Order: sequence, then C-alpha cells, then structure tokens
Amino acid sequence: MPKVGSLILGEFPCTLDERFRLSIPPSLAELLIADGSRCILAKERTGCLSLWGAAAWEAKLNARINLLEQKLAADSFGEDRIAQVQLLGRLLSTRHAPVELRGRGRLLIPEGFRKFLGVERDPPDNEVLVVGAAVCVEIWKPSEWLAYLQARMPRFRRLFHQLSR
Repeated sequence: MPKVGSLILGEFPCTLDERFRLSIPPSLAELLIADGSRCILAKERTGCLSLWGAAAWEAKLNARINLLEQKLAADSFGEDRIAQVQLLGRLLSTRHAPVELRGRGRLLIPEGFRKFLGVERDPPDNEVLVVGAAVCVEIWKPSEWLAYLQARMPRFRRLFHQLSR
C-alpha cells in the first residue's frame, strides 16, 4: 500500500505497445513502488487488473492464507465447505502473478492477464485506462471502465461522506 496518507489517484488513457508493455504514469508508479520495484498483478473483475506493491499484497494475502490454513488444520470446515475451499484454491492459483516495473514505470502484462483484460495488439484493443484506486493502481479496458463508472457514480457522494466522517 502507499505510505500512510497518500492515496493513489488519477485517471490516465494509455496504450499497450506491440510487446504488451504499459508505462504506468510516474505519479502513480512512485506511490506504488515506494518500497521497491516488485509488484503483484491481480485479476480483479471483468476487464480490470490491479497492480499492488508486493509488500502490501503479500502481507494482506499471507494473513488470510494463514487463517485459512489454521482452519483446515483444525478440521473446522465441514464437507459442504471443502468445495468452497477448492474453488478458492483454483481462483487463488491463477489470480495473481509477481511482476516488476522496469525503467520509466514500464510493466509487461503476461498473456493470461491480457486475455482476462481483453486487450490485443491492434487498435482499438490496445487502449487501456490506468486508474488510481486509492490503495493500488487499476488497468481497465475502456468500455468496462465506463460501465463500472456509470453503475457506481450515482453513489459517489454518499460513499465519500460515509468514508470521510
């Protein structure tokens, strides 16, 4: 996560190059990689990937995995919940991958993540929006971002008021 008090904010239209590299805008990259160039790329929702600083992601993920492993060791899941644990394992196995921001904040998007995002080499499918999502950076297919905003913007004022009390 970014340093305390620093929200990662902004919306930037970007283009993937012919090798599926994306330059993260410097203002976002600086906040994201304050603790090093290692990052985690995660499949979030249809048409969206999230990019986290590795330390923040690993701390959050490891705490939850440790709790899950403790419950499994204590046999506290019934037979009906084992199927859910297996589903979680499948999704977790493919959900995220370590990546590194290279010079000028350049990120190579791996193949499985490109397919999930729905981008190709040729215009207009190589256009993306890079969005600051407060605690991480998101990479959106523009049509999915527009649909997401249209569905959620009417609740903006109420959400902002609730979180800023």
